[in-house]
Amino acid sequence: MSKVIKFGDNIDTDQIVASQHLSLPSIDAIKQYTFEHHANFTENFKSGDFVVAEENFGCGSSREQAPAVLKALGVEAVIAKSFARIFFRNAINLGILVIECPEADRIDNLDEISIDLDKGKIVNKTKNEEYSIVPMTGFLKEVLDAGGIVPYKKARLEK
Repeated sequence: MSKVIKFGDNIDTDQIVASQHLSLPSIDAIKQYTFEHHANFTENFKSGDFVVAEENFGCGSSREQAPAVLKALGVEAVIAKSFARIFFRNAINLGILVIECPEADRIDNLDEISIDLDKGKIVNKTKNEEYSIVPMTGFLKEVLDAGGIVPYKKARLEK
């Protein structure tokens, strides 16, 4: 079980990682600037924690570095009421668990939660509550289960 770092609505890719850092040579060099203007994240996040937001997480530009830095830092999953479409797809392509949860607004900062994908729920240990999640199926689930689009394609080519 891990804790939640909570955000509100319309968290754009510039807030995740600002454009001035994108010229650095690698994701490992860029990741130190993730959510640099959000003290809650910089002071509280540990690898294995969850990022939880409300509506339209990942809006803005289509930069792949935004989900890539979250993966490099060890974000367990990104949970939101809704995602910007391009962020959602970039995250899956990189093998990052993204979960739509209509009740994400009920999860608070630093709550301790766990995810049960088989049962389709999030368990909030802090509040002793459970929330339903939108199941991921089909091709997107196959890509995510493979660890991203590159491992998915490699496995398909090897067959």
